[in-house]
Amino acid sequence: MDNHESTIATFLPRLAERARFAAEKMQKLDCVETPRLLLGLNCFEPTQAQKVHAHAGADKFYLVLSGRAKVVVGSEARDVAAGDLVFAPAGVVHGVETAYERTVMLIGMTRDQA
Repeated sequence: MDNHESTIATFLPRLAERARFAAEKMQKLDCVETPRLLLGLNCFEPTQAQKVHAHAGADKFYLVLSGRAKVVVGSEARDVAAGDLVFAPAGVVHGVETAYERTVMLIGMTRDQA
């Protein structure tokens, strides 16, 4: 049994309180990184965006912790708010079109094992 099976390897209480913001552009903060997974925070001030992009070998999700924004996955754009989960399979374009207010999203991304 490895350490991850028997103990909590990383514990991050009150994750949204770790958010950091900047007027010039959205902020990205890595929280957990392993060879198989990346978890981080994307922090947006109102009107900030994340360019639409895709990850060929990785699935990604956005869990909205606070705020409201418009998110794009594929050809669809939707308004999301705290508590919403957005999933983008590997190879599908995704991004944040605009934040309507100060918004914090937990992002998770699998890593391609090829």
